[in-house]
Order: sequence, then structure tokens, then C-alpha cells
Amino acid sequence: MPSNHISTEKEILCLLPNLGFVLLFVTSPQKSSLFYQKIFGTQPIEESPTFVMFALKNGVMLGLWSKYTAEPRVEASPGALEICFPVDDVDALYEDWGKKHVTIAQKPTDMDFGRTFVALDPDGHRIRIYRLQEEN
Repeated sequence: MPSNHISTEKEILCLLPNLGFVLLFVTSPQKSSLFYQKIFGTQPIEESPTFVMFALKNGVMLGLWSKYTAEPRVEASPGALEICFPVDDVDALYEDWGKKHVTIAQKPTDMDFGRTFVALDPDGHRIRIYRLQEEN
């Protein structure tokens, strides 16, 4: 057996990276920053004309990078993925975001995994809010 062979599940798990950063490519980092400040209720920890960064509660960073200055060049369109946030009360957050005039792509609904709704940021990035259904 080669000396670099990984033999245990624990060794494999040690090699898996932790998620530390989600990066969204946006038309206007400042416009997107105002949107995320409104829905998160927090200020960015870093801000420049082409980039804004938020620290989320779980330690993951959310970056908003101008799609015009990103390297390598951005080819993808918004909406091809979702960033998802678990909450205790899906309907209460839906009501709160409605008062803040957040664009909603999917109203609260019950799905196989639980209760959920989907909002859109100014560039059309999908933000899924969910609460997993409890196991019986």
C-alpha cells in the first residue's frame, strides 16, 4: 500500500475544508451592500468601491464583488445557485422582509424538507430561508 494512502474516515474528514467564504458577483457592490445591511441588520466589515464583505453569525463571510472587476472574468448569471439560511420562524422573517420591500420569488410554502421561502437580491441571487421539518 502506498505511504500516502488515506485509510480511515477520520483522516478523510481532516482533509475536507471548512466553508469560510461565499462570494457573489454583483453589478453594484454598494447597492447590494445596502440590501444585505437591510436584511441582515448589520454593517459590512470591509467596503471598497468594488468589494464589500459581511461577517455572518456562524463565522462564514459573505463577499459582494463587482462582476466587472472580478478575475478571472465572471461568466455565470445570478440565480444558478442559492445561499440558504436556517431560521426558527420562516413566516415571521417573510413578514419582516415584506415590510422592507424585499423581492420574493417564492412565498412561504411547505416542502419535503420543511417550511421555506425564497427572496432575491438586487442582482437576482436567490436567498432561501428555511426551517427543517422535525423528525417524528
